[in-house]
Amino acid sequence: MRQTVVAALLLAMLPAAALAADDRLAVQPSALKWGPPPPGLPPGAQVAVVSGNPGGDGPYVVRVRLPTGYKVPPHTHPTDENVTVLSGNFHVAMGDKFDAKKGDTLRAGGFFNAQKGMQHYAWTTSPTIIQIHGMGPFAINYVNPADDPRNKTSEKK
Repeated sequence: MRQTVVAALLLAMLPAAALAADDRLAVQPSALKWGPPPPGLPPGAQVAVVSGNPGGDGPYVVRVRLPTGYKVPPHTHPTDENVTVLSGNFHVAMGDKFDAKKGDTLRAGGFFNAQKGMQHYAWTTSPTIIQIHGMGPFAINYVNPADDPRNKTSEKK
């Protein structure tokens, strides 16, 4: 009997423990706080953290608003990247050279997985919102260092 009570109490505490790990159970789109992208992404995008900390260890979820004509040159990530298209047209291709004639066009509901170290690039042909999730820390490493916006910022100084 005592084991049953203890087990019931532990089960009852599970939702509270899950809530404590991430203080948000549900997030409405109107509650997202949009801001500029991190320095590793080209300017023009807006990013909102949905859950977790993309710069830290552990799971994260972010949303990214991309304008028409936005391009992310060939790059890799040190962890797997998972992308779901929420709206618009998101184009993605593999390789170390940008070629808009290659790749796939993902529309709302489309999904893309880039395994750790996979060379890929992306672009939009309409205003687009994507959701990225994975295990942090999120980092982007450009195949060609000249494509890295962080290098362009330092050149301007």
